[in-house]
Amino acid sequence: MNRPNLKPQDVIPGGAHTYSKGDDQFPAAAPRHLERGEGAYVWDDHDNKYVDWTMGLRTMTLGYGNAAVNAAAIEQIQRGSNFGRPSKIEMEAAQDLIDLIPAAEMVKFAKNGSTVTTAAIKLARAFTGREKVAFCKDHPFFSYDDWFIGTTPCDNGIPGTGKALSLPFAYNDLGSVKKIFAENPGEVACLIMEAATIAEPKEGFLRSIQEICRREGALFIIDEMITGFRWHLQGAQTYFGIEPDLSTFGKGIANGFSVSALVGRRDVMELGGIRHDKKRVFLISTTHGAENHSLAAMRAALRVYREEDVVCHLWDTGNKLVCGINDAAKAAGLQDYVRMVGFDCSPYIEFRDAAGENSLPFRTLFLQEMIRNGVMMNNITPCFAHTDTEVEITVNAATKALSTYSKAIEQGWEKYLHGPVVKPVFRPFN
Repeated sequence: MNRPNLKPQDVIPGGAHTYSKGDDQFPAAAPRHLERGEGAYVWDDHDNKYVDWTMGLRTMTLGYGNAAVNAAAIEQIQRGSNFGRPSKIEMEAAQDLIDLIPAAEMVKFAKNGSTVTTAAIKLARAFTGREKVAFCKDHPFFSYDDWFIGTTPCDNGIPGTGKALSLPFAYNDLGSVKKIFAENPGEVACLIMEAATIAEPKEGFLRSIQEICRREGALFIIDEMITGFRWHLQGAQTYFGIEPDLSTFGKGIANGFSVSALVGRRDVMELGGIRHDKKRVFLISTTHGAENHSLAAMRAALRVYREEDVVCHLWDTGNKLVCGINDAAKAAGLQDYVRMVGFDCSPYIEFRDAAGENSLPFRTLFLQEMIRNGVMMNNITPCFAHTDTEVEITVNAATKALSTYSKAIEQGWEKYLHGPVVKPVFRPFN
């Protein structure tokens, strides 16, 4: 049926199934639909081609359409994707992670990150007999479930009783962590955080948190959705030398196929099993949680990571991009307004206005100009398919975008931005 006037928001709340893909997160110049991808490039529904750094919200660590991963998934699809009993590939894929990640003694698969982070919280509460959760307030997203979303401005529809059990602390502020445990003695089930996002952890910060959790009897949970298979093949936990009780992985684990994983200590994970006489934990039970073709894709992706030294490539490519754009900003006299920061394997661009304040309007303007010059980079995700060619294209586009940025600093962004300013995902009203 032909529906020429139908728009995504007419049939999908927000117009997308992930808020980060919504119209309010992109400049008006952004393509409405992306229809195909190959390597480091995407094409929209009008066949316009873009160098892409968003990479499916960080899922495409190897690049779009990796032949080895796709072939493994297709072969498994032909054999079957789901059955009424477990398939061997579920056990084999779990063993792959156990062999790879030092802190993994058992594995539970699911389809998205929220499922496994919330499962980790549930396990920690059952294991400790406690209810409260300490979480890092400076890390952008852990779950769409009540325990986390209830702490954000998007708390509509969430009972207040659940919110009170989630206790925020600040990254690199050990005092804020100690304060939580001091004010809630014997009540904190776990502490969950990413090992790092943009800021470097202070010397001893992560190890100190681990020690506090051990001393206080709380489980230490590391969310590796972004850092896993990017900072280090074994995750940021190995990169930083920490040993979580539980950790969660996803995004790049299967190069775009839907797989997430909760891994951790056997004595904790076994509570979700059927080989003990303790009270049961209904951990994760999803019909599609271990679809065979996605697990085949995961196993193939892990083989590529091991054989091709993908992680080294991510760091190297990211470094070239960071240096290129920072040099372009300096050449334009904008080094005080536009700056790439963070870890080279997962960098971030800061945008400031004429007063030196972080600026969403100037972020929108820069993204608009990059898109007009054939580059999409709402977030920056170096992948194995990015080469020096894509870095050069991106830096050249940034040089042009910075020319407009410079004029906007002098004359105001309103003169150059076409369409609305992008908005924070977490806000109480549209």
